[in-house]
Amino acid sequence: MNFDHSKALLVMGLRSAGVTDRDVMAAIESVPREIFVPPVLRHHAYSNVTLPIGHEQTLSQPGIVGIMTQALDLNDRLKVLEVGTGSGYQTTILARLARRVYTVERHKPLLQAAEARFEELKLRNITSKCGDGTLGWEAQNPFDRVIVTAAALDVPPILADQLTLGGVMVVPIGYDSEFQTILRVVRTENGFDTQELRDVRFVPLIPAEVGETG
Repeated sequence: MNFDHSKALLVMGLRSAGVTDRDVMAAIESVPREIFVPPVLRHHAYSNVTLPIGHEQTLSQPGIVGIMTQALDLNDRLKVLEVGTGSGYQTTILARLARRVYTVERHKPLLQAAEARFEELKLRNITSKCGDGTLGWEAQNPFDRVIVTAAALDVPPILADQLTLGGVMVVPIGYDSEFQTILRVVRTENGFDTQELRDVRFVPLIPAEVGETG
């Protein structure tokens, strides 16, 4: 199946979704989204829709991936923490734009599949582990950027504390499945400044159960 035409249409539509950063658009264009999608759904790979990936998790629509990535304001000097590896699609976009990406996933089968994709794409600036992403990654603390790919009830304090001064977190807030909001959180000398970006729908952020760390 040739996805070139579908990908071109998707990239053209990103601007109307609010994605205007050229580097982010180029990163999305460079990633073969079809390898992150279950085979039965690959004909939807370049539709701007959310797709199931198993374990009650989803692959976010490219427009939302673009909005959240753009809000991070990335460059190749920054170290990023991603909470919720999922299929690895968002991780791969981050790896195209940042110096180093640390990603945590609570579902081992999803993580293993994502790691295989990272290997296939020859990505060498991603470090991953299976565990409770709500705890961040203390051994690599602090981070210049944090992105959370599941909805939290409020800004996760442990993750916020792992931000550098001036660091940015992008996180969906709200457990109501019909109404969540992406927040952009910036750590300042006096605390945290927050900005609401847009309403979304994400799966909830759930701490891993005992024994799921790795």
